[in-house]
Amino acid sequence: MTSPVPPPSLPPVAVTDRLRMPLWTADDVAAIRAGGRRQGYHPDYPRPDDRDAAALWRDGDTWGPRHVVRGVTALGSIGFFGSPEPAADGVLEAEVGVGLVAEARGYGFATEALRGLLALTDAAGVRVRASVEPTHQASLRVLAKAGLTGLRGADEDGRLVMVRPLPVAAP
Repeated sequence: MTSPVPPPSLPPVAVTDRLRMPLWTADDVAAIRAGGRRQGYHPDYPRPDDRDAAALWRDGDTWGPRHVVRGVTALGSIGFFGSPEPAADGVLEAEVGVGLVAEARGYGFATEALRGLLALTDAAGVRVRASVEPTHQASLRVLAKAGLTGLRGADEDGRLVMVRPLPVAAP
């Protein structure tokens, strides 16, 4: 019997034109779990969803939650709900989530952050999916702009499950 192959690692900090996305540290998670904020956090961050994500955090897991930072201010978070696992077709796949404080919405930051992480997952050969409320138009637009256009139906909570296929490698 062979042991499972460990998932590929991602860099500890993802960078786009306007954003940095560093992995959460143990100190970040302790503050978030305690309901506090650290220096550099937007006054509305962390959000309730971020507190939920803190329960998923594992030290050293490069597929865990990350801050979405513009300049010196953390405006929200992005990350995966666990390491990639083989989907029904055998392709490694991970589920992503992203959320920003209300003041940061509408500037393209969520789309930019998601595209930044997708560049890393593409290089790692990991397909990405996301679940979204069917009535949440802004989230649907972000996912579509980032290339999550495949619809897999709904999950057990009635959220749409969207997927972004891996890019086809050039011959």
